[in-house]
Amino acid sequence: MALSTSSVITLNINGEKRTLPVDHRTTLLDALREQLDLTGTKKGCDHGQCGACTVLLDGSRAVSCLQLAVAAEGREITTIEGVADGDRLHPVQQAFLDFDGYQCGYCTPGQICSAIAVIEEHAAGWPSAATADIRPEAGAPALTAEEIRERMSGNLCRCGAYVSIVQAVAQAAETEARRTAGAADGELTA
Repeated sequence: MALSTSSVITLNINGEKRTLPVDHRTTLLDALREQLDLTGTKKGCDHGQCGACTVLLDGSRAVSCLQLAVAAEGREITTIEGVADGDRLHPVQQAFLDFDGYQCGYCTPGQICSAIAVIEEHAAGWPSAATADIRPEAGAPALTAEEIRERMSGNLCRCGAYVSIVQAVAQAAETEARRTAGAADGELTA
């Protein structure tokens, strides 16, 4: 008896459940782009080396070209299409616009998804390879340009917009820190 090589799966993408048939070898990237018409996630190298296909899986960044669609079932998937709050841009998206953190724009969706995770990882106190003191009592390192470059190093930009990308991530991190501090102080956030 031959085993089936396809399944019908349900993916939770940007807060919406989407059911689709997939071959077990279909990557999440191909399912998003080719079957669900979510083309914001870009296919760059198809080898997990450029970061153009970065999405958030349960809030953590993942290169979707190396993730099988069947393995993503039951997980919360956020693509660039699900980052904004309606017409209100996510602070990272706004910072990329403010600092011109893109040129051709091809890598931008992956850069933005990665930056969102970078800011959350940093806020949670996760060290990077650039962190000088990783002792828990040292606390979170400052989110310097060196820290941002190291944390974003899995996302390549062929146009070379790195200076603007680092500035955008730094600005978005400051915006998020102010918003979080304001929420902790009981202020209403718009």
